[in-house]
Amino acid sequence: MSDKKPVLDRSPTLELARVTEAAAIASYDMIGCGDEKKADQLAVDAMRNALNKLDIDGTVVIGEGERDEAPMLYIGEKVGTGNGPAIDIALDPLEGTTLTAKAMPNALCVTALAEGGTLLNAPDVYMDKIAIGGGYPKGVVDLDQSPADNIRALAKAKGVEPAQITACILDRPRHAEIIASVREVGASVKLIPDGDIAGIIETTDPSTGVDIYMGQGGAPEGVLAAAALRCIGGQMQTRLVFRNDDERGRAERIGITDLDRKYDLMDLASGDVFFSATGVTDGAMLKGIHKTGDLLTTDTVVMRSLTRTVRWIRGQHHSKKFSI
Repeated sequence: MSDKKPVLDRSPTLELARVTEAAAIASYDMIGCGDEKKADQLAVDAMRNALNKLDIDGTVVIGEGERDEAPMLYIGEKVGTGNGPAIDIALDPLEGTTLTAKAMPNALCVTALAEGGTLLNAPDVYMDKIAIGGGYPKGVVDLDQSPADNIRALAKAKGVEPAQITACILDRPRHAEIIASVREVGASVKLIPDGDIAGIIETTDPSTGVDIYMGQGGAPEGVLAAAALRCIGGQMQTRLVFRNDDERGRAERIGITDLDRKYDLMDLASGDVFFSATGVTDGAMLKGIHKTGDLLTTDTVVMRSLTRTVRWIRGQHHSKKFSI
């Protein structure tokens, strides 16, 4: 470990947990109600309010979109009291709005913070992604290899046959070729309806049975997943995907000039990173919010890259007295 004194001390750990807890509790009543927009707005409002109580000079680098598209928590928005260090903020107030609206598993409220200038300021576009957990040689998988070749390489590194590898992939028509390639070599596919942050994190936990994540999802979610992998170990490669000139213009406006660049984990999140996620609905990584009488129970994981510390926080909140 470097002798250089970190910009951040350990104090953001519990404060960040309060931020994701607040967003999750705010969206609880919308579970199964079918209104994705209202669920997301409630989470956004609560997360913004909680962030603004922190003694940081925060800038949202991964948010709900650009300023003209998102009235709150937009890319470039300043958050915090301003009394503290310069901090990059990446957030997804409700990762899985559809999952929440339909009461489906794996909806999360997610926030990461790091030293200023160390999180990729990614535009709100698609991103090709491949990720695996820790313990493998560097470069064992590569975004530019075929899905089948990556399965074979990972199986060899793990000391198993390809049939014993499971790939997590978003269930989208655009992934038909990837799914076919994975199955062609005998590997299994776990299809998920939404929530690729949780899907990527699952590669780090042997109990989930997921070995590798592949496919195309949102760039903001890619940076948040990278922040988590920095804390718990793993490998990840990504590349931004642009469908039109408007999306290329978004990248250029925030200073991205090499539109074909392949990003690895340290390109996405290079500083001392704190990551927090609170479950909204039950999932493989976290339990969702449960209510007994006036008590709400939350399940949160908080991580830090500098120390590789992972804390699991079970909170009980009185619904009539809850405050951030």
